[in-house]
Amino acid sequence: MDITQGFVWFIEHIFLINILLAILLVFFERKNPTSTWAWLMILFFIPVFGFIVYLMFGQDSRKKKVFDLKQEEEQQLTEMIRKQKEVLDKNNLVLNDPHMESHQDLITFHLKSSGALYSQDNAVDLFYEGNAKFDALLKDIEAAKTYIHIEYYIIRNDELGQKLMAALTEKAREGIEVKLLYDGMGCIRVPPKFFRPLIQAGGRVTSFLPPFLPYVNLRLDYRNHRKICVIDGKSGYIGGLNVGNEYLGLSRKFGFWRDTHLRIAGSAVDQLELRFSLDWKFAAKEEISFDEKYFPTRISKRGTGMQIVSSGPDSKWSAIKKGYFKMITEANDRVYIQTPYFIPDDSIFEALRVAALSGIDVRVIIPNQPDHLFVYWASLSYVGELLKAGVKCYTYQKGFIHSKMILVDGVLSTVGSANLDIRSFKLNFEVNAFIYDQQITQKLEEQYLKDLDVCKEITLEEYHKYSKWIKMKESVSRLLSPIL
Repeated sequence: MDITQGFVWFIEHIFLINILLAILLVFFERKNPTSTWAWLMILFFIPVFGFIVYLMFGQDSRKKKVFDLKQEEEQQLTEMIRKQKEVLDKNNLVLNDPHMESHQDLITFHLKSSGALYSQDNAVDLFYEGNAKFDALLKDIEAAKTYIHIEYYIIRNDELGQKLMAALTEKAREGIEVKLLYDGMGCIRVPPKFFRPLIQAGGRVTSFLPPFLPYVNLRLDYRNHRKICVIDGKSGYIGGLNVGNEYLGLSRKFGFWRDTHLRIAGSAVDQLELRFSLDWKFAAKEEISFDEKYFPTRISKRGTGMQIVSSGPDSKWSAIKKGYFKMITEANDRVYIQTPYFIPDDSIFEALRVAALSGIDVRVIIPNQPDHLFVYWASLSYVGELLKAGVKCYTYQKGFIHSKMILVDGVLSTVGSANLDIRSFKLNFEVNAFIYDQQITQKLEEQYLKDLDVCKEITLEEYHKYSKWIKMKESVSRLLSPIL
């Protein structure tokens, strides 16, 4: 076989493989039609590269296993959920904040769709950048008496990562139970020796869907994007910050890093611990313990109403996305959104347009500089259409904004790991706090308005002036948006 014949043989077989993959997509995987068309275009227009990309991003061979294993785990929640349903009957729910009466249906939805128990005895501290958050976390770790459970998508092997590992290692040496769960893709560049001192000191470390080979992971979907810390069952952390120098604003590329993170004390900590335990069981193949040291008895007191809501490719109802949808559609006055990745699916996109056309003040803040190029240009394409409906869109100029936050009417808010994009809605494991409290929401809104002072508004007139080259990049990225 000469070179020409070999090339023809290669092209013929690649074309055949593409046809087989197309058949698989259409008849067996039952993907969303929009996603199916996006993959078909990639396979047929860029066959060789498209085949490789599909293997990395598109194949669902792992999905059923993830579904089955995690659904089996979370059946343990059934009895707990049933009991709270009896207590939190929609028509008899007593809320600390009378402004929340109109949102009882959202509480019930999260309880039914994701088993998110509702509690009203929480104290919440707010962080808007990494330095204050990690100072507080390290103090809580230093004061730990029984256990430390930590789960992050990204942990960098840099100054902050090493500082956290040193603190955890020291507590493990003291005999404190330390468990660290990290994502196999998010930490793919971290060498095993980074975790070795903690393991040698008696700490436990495990990876969520680790790579087949070191530094090589073809499973780019179904990532654990959650950020959870629980110490002694007394304090818990949730939000958008990972572990790394850039989250302290030390990156030359991004500069100041604006994010939102919460420190919680109260019964919502139990839900963070349960979420961590379920993820740990899946990754480490260990049973969950409901020992009182993990779920301590609490003295009931008035505080912030909250639900810890999880979603992922294993969940039936896409609870966080539908929670976003209900917040937007039930707004009476204003909806304020911050997200680094803005690729809404059709339902969220229409909800935003309808809200704006109905006279609701809808505002969206996204980064000024791209973190991922295709995502950035796709985001701009959605912004262009929303501007026509009256949505106000802004780009953050001070540095990089990574905050994932939605505020409604100054009374209802959500903060967590989930972006306003299709990947967070369908492909990643996420966790958000839904907060039913006027005081906390108004504090978040005050920060949002401060952020607007360092933003630049994208007007419809300005958007129309964008070059054809920018519009072309937007169009291509928009076509790929279902798989970004």
